[in-house]
Amino acid sequence: MKIASWNVNSLKVRLPQVLDWINLNQPDVLCLQETKQNNDNFPHDVFEKRGLFSYHNGQNTYNGVAIISNKELIDVQFDIPNFYDEQKRLISGIYPNDEDPKFRVISAYIPNGQSLNSDKFEYKMNWLKSFISFLQKKIDGIENIITGDFNIAPTKLDCYDSKSWDGKILVSPQEREYFDKLLNLGFIDTFREMNPNANEFSWWDYRIPFKRNLGMRIDHILLSKNLLTFIKKAYIDKTTRTLERPSDHVPVVTELSLNP
Repeated sequence: MKIASWNVNSLKVRLPQVLDWINLNQPDVLCLQETKQNNDNFPHDVFEKRGLFSYHNGQNTYNGVAIISNKELIDVQFDIPNFYDEQKRLISGIYPNDEDPKFRVISAYIPNGQSLNSDKFEYKMNWLKSFISFLQKKIDGIENIITGDFNIAPTKLDCYDSKSWDGKILVSPQEREYFDKLLNLGFIDTFREMNPNANEFSWWDYRIPFKRNLGMRIDHILLSKNLLTFIKKAYIDKTTRTLERPSDHVPVVTELSLNP
């Protein structure tokens, strides 16, 4: 089973790239972030023609999350329950297997936070707190897979220059503490688990030439610890960053072997 997550930074702009990537890589599940379109404009028909099921929680211009799957999902849910939020940042659904384990797939676009002394950072902290409460209630016998743009670089290895970024957004102690809280719920950072010393990134600022590789690893796939023995590979596909008009993020991928 191949699971991927990609912040596409506008699906309208990058739909051809997404379709090409699906054709080349054949993921079982592809989670998208920053689709930047409302539900009425989402191209469900394009995916349906390719035998895929698509689910979207979006809004015009900003945010938006989706799950593209080769199987019809069960119990699709939008947003974090009991957390009032006009921004569309979460969608989840159960990916059915004929046999256990079954998986709840979550596509999340965690707020950026802007700066540590801003209202947007307070919103990010409240969002993460509510997200963790939501996950605590979802530890229910179905294995959880959390994917998305977390806007958190969890360790020094995940930032091109940790010293210059110390105390700033995406790498602050507060954000990294919440990432650790997610792991402490019983999750594994699949890329770091399989690549313990890798200094690789999933996002690069448009204002800096990509070839300089001044990026961060802020896109993640977390799996329930019970799935550790199923992990076959976890990697970052940087090829999409070299395309014409690319997203500033690239796909992150985790492959599972259900017969370990």
